[in-house]
Amino acid sequence: MKKELLDKINKKQALIGIIGLGYVGLPLMLEFCENDFKVLGFDKDESKEKLLNKGKSYIKHISEERIKKQWEKGNFEATTDFERLKEPDALIMCVPTPLDKHREPDMSYIVSTAKVIQKYMRKGQLITLESTTYPGTTDELLLPLFENAFIEQDISNEKLRVGEDFFLAFSPEREDPNNPNYNTKTIPKVVGGTTPACLEVAKALYDEVIVQTVPVSSTQAAEATKLLENIYRSINIALVNELKMVFHKMDIDIWEVIEAAKTKPFGYHAFYPGPGLGGHCIPIDPFYLTWKAREYEMNTRFIELAGEINTYQPYFVLHRAMEVLNDRKKSLNGARILILGLAYKKNVDDTRESPSARIPFPKTDRGF
Repeated sequence: MKKELLDKINKKQALIGIIGLGYVGLPLMLEFCENDFKVLGFDKDESKEKLLNKGKSYIKHISEERIKKQWEKGNFEATTDFERLKEPDALIMCVPTPLDKHREPDMSYIVSTAKVIQKYMRKGQLITLESTTYPGTTDELLLPLFENAFIEQDISNEKLRVGEDFFLAFSPEREDPNNPNYNTKTIPKVVGGTTPACLEVAKALYDEVIVQTVPVSSTQAAEATKLLENIYRSINIALVNELKMVFHKMDIDIWEVIEAAKTKPFGYHAFYPGPGLGGHCIPIDPFYLTWKAREYEMNTRFIELAGEINTYQPYFVLHRAMEVLNDRKKSLNGARILILGLAYKKNVDDTRESPSARIPFPKTDRGF
C-alpha cells in the first residue's frame, strides 16, 4: 500500500481530497492544483460548490483569477457529495474547531467529518488532519474510528492496520490570510504521523507543494506545536495590552516605547496592543490545551490570565471612549461613534471572534 501511494504522489497521479473549503482548505486546494495535482474539494455548503464550479471566489484575499485559471484547466472539482470520499488517494481535513458556550473544545466538526470518512474510506488512503486541536486528538479520537471502518462498512470483521492499510497524520495549518510575505506554499509545514510509515507518506505529499516540511516524532508533537505558536502570541499580546493600560495611567505612550524597544537587535520581538483578540486561532486555540491539561491535573495559569486580559480589552476601549467624550463635555449615551474595521485584521473579510463586534457600546435604534 505504501509503495503504491508514494509512487502516485511522486508522479503527481494521486487524487487529493480536501474536506472544508474555507480559509484553510481553499488556498491549500489551489496549491495542489498549481503543482499539477487533481483535487476533489468537499464542503457541505452548496453555495461554495456552485461558485467554485464556476471558477469564482468567495474569500476576499483569494483572487478569482487564480481560481478561474485552475478551474479552466480542469484541475479541481467541488462537491457536496461525500460518498465520493472513496475516490481520493489522500484526504485532508480542514474543518473548524471552535469553543462551545462553556469555552471548552467543540469537537463536533472533527467527529462528524471523521464518521463520514469512516463510512466511505478504502484501503491505501492517507488521511491528514489540519484543524488545530488538543494533543492526542489524531491518535485517540480519529485512529479508532478509521481502524474500525471496514467493520462499520460490513466489509470485514478485522480492523484496518494503520501504517499498512491506511495512513494517518496531523499537519497543523499555519494560514495567515493576506500576509504580504508568506503564503500557504512558503510557510514551513510541520508533519507528525501515527507511525513512521504514516509520516513518510504525509511528508512526501506535502513536500510536493510546500517549500519546507518539518517532520516531528508524533501526531501529539505536531498538535502541540500549533498550540505553542498561538499560546505564545496570545500571552505576549496580553502582556502588551496590560502594559498599554498601565502606561496610559502613567501618561507614557506605549507606541513610542515599543518603537524604542524594537531597536534592540536581540532578545525582543515587538507585539502591539489592540482592542482584544480576533480570528479563529489565537482567541480559541490556547483553551484546547487548558481543557486537555485538566486531564493531567495541571492548571495553565499563563493561558487563563492572558485570556482574561485580552477578553477585557473591548471594555477598556469603551472606557477610553467615555473618557474622550467626557473631555469634550459629551456623554456616551446618544453619541455617534464610527468604528473603522470590523475584521480581526486589515484587508480580510473574516470577522470571526473579532473584538470590534464585541465592544459594548450602548445600542440605539440605528445600531451602535
